[in-house]
Amino acid sequence: MRETVSGPALADLLRLLRSRFEAARDRSDAVGAEITAVLAGLDQIGTTPLAWQATDHPLIRSLPAALDLLAPLALEIADVLSRIGSDLPWRYGYAARPDQPGLEAAMGWAEIVGPAAPFRSDDVCFGLTLIGPDTHYLPHRHPAVELYHVLAGTAAWSAAGVTSLRPPGSLILHPANLVHAMRTGPEPLLALYSWTGDVISPSVWADESFDPVEPR
Repeated sequence: MRETVSGPALADLLRLLRSRFEAARDRSDAVGAEITAVLAGLDQIGTTPLAWQATDHPLIRSLPAALDLLAPLALEIADVLSRIGSDLPWRYGYAARPDQPGLEAAMGWAEIVGPAAPFRSDDVCFGLTLIGPDTHYLPHRHPAVELYHVLAGTAAWSAAGVTSLRPPGSLILHPANLVHAMRTGPEPLLALYSWTGDVISPSVWADESFDPVEPR
């Protein structure tokens, strides 16, 4: 791992990502309520990140292709990520899967706000998920309430017996302990995510009986 000095740029990235949630805060549904909770948590963090280290995660090999997809949709975010994306604290926290060799190198997340993130919070997590092409993020669950905002790439998202293709701009809410999964095709997936509620307990693989239907 190598030390980074991209604090001001990280604060700029946080501002740009937060604006994506702010644009949808007036929704009158469960997504809008969760956005309100996330923004309230973000209001409590400091303005200067603590020092962090780049992890040189192998996943970042998929970042240039994701940024090519992102640039026409969100040029400012793509510009910041082109400068500091490889310096983010990318990681993969699941137990090894002998039936899915190499999965740990094909997907992961960079937490910008959270209990162990550059911007510290025990109330909310906020960051980026990156999944390489042709990768199955297997069924999993977590006690936290999770909200995704797709930034780039169209992938199949599965939950509650339904699988659907979600394009950029989609907002996807996962209530606590809902089993869900994602599968990419030829495009990588880059998404903004948040956690509220129990943000300490980790995500774990779900029961093998989970069987999503075909995308629609």
